[in-house]
Amino acid sequence: MSQHASVAGLYRYPVKGLTPEPLDAVGLSPGQTLPLDRAFAIENGPTGFDPAAPRYLPKTRFLMLMRNERLAALDTRLDDATRTLTIRRDGKVVAEGRLDTPEGRAAIEAFFDAYEADELRGPAKVLSAPGFSFSDMAAKVVSLINLESVRDLGARIGAEVHPLRFRGNIYVEGLPAWSELDLVDRRITIGDVVLEGVQRIVRCAATNVNPDTAERDMNIPKALSHLYDHGDCGTYFRVVEGGEMRMGDTLRVG
Repeated sequence: MSQHASVAGLYRYPVKGLTPEPLDAVGLSPGQTLPLDRAFAIENGPTGFDPAAPRYLPKTRFLMLMRNERLAALDTRLDDATRTLTIRRDGKVVAEGRLDTPEGRAAIEAFFDAYEADELRGPAKVLSAPGFSFSDMAAKVVSLINLESVRDLGARIGAEVHPLRFRGNIYVEGLPAWSELDLVDRRITIGDVVLEGVQRIVRCAATNVNPDTAERDMNIPKALSHLYDHGDCGTYFRVVEGGEMRMGDTLRVG
């Protein structure tokens, strides 16, 4: 495996299904996700989620790209200091609210009640709980995407595949294509952080949505199955030893 692999992208997703936010550096703690990664979700139909006793729920209980592709047409940003979520469409602010106040959440909920009116199974509701992540995994993990694998997939289907279709936390350059799938149960070090592979990431229809156009213009799971006899792209890792990770940091295996 290449000894020259390095971090080419770091992203968090503060609200499940909404815009990736690029990072120059991030501090990671053992057994945790990236700070504020999937810290909020928009409930789609009553879930019974209890912030005092949060528990894992499947992604189908929330607004998410697998079924709600128009989310990709929004540009959202969360301000760390104020917890203010700003939503833009076509460059214009269409909603804004502090997610740590009832009034702010109500403003965001009112926007999604209108924007997703024909796809909601009940009133939109902003969900959160201290330290909880609305990840697709019950365990707290970070996701790693190998850019060479994405390029290999694109070359085989004859079209460029946008890496953010895979909504990963860590994007790496310099690994042989698909070698990240062999890192399950192995440890890697990036910057000060030691991670251990947990499982390969099986891809769903969310990857069919073009993050630039919000259109379903590919069938990524079908292509993976047809070309590689599996549906995986990327690997989940748990943080074993915390520390700081930065853009450009070298990835070392073992």
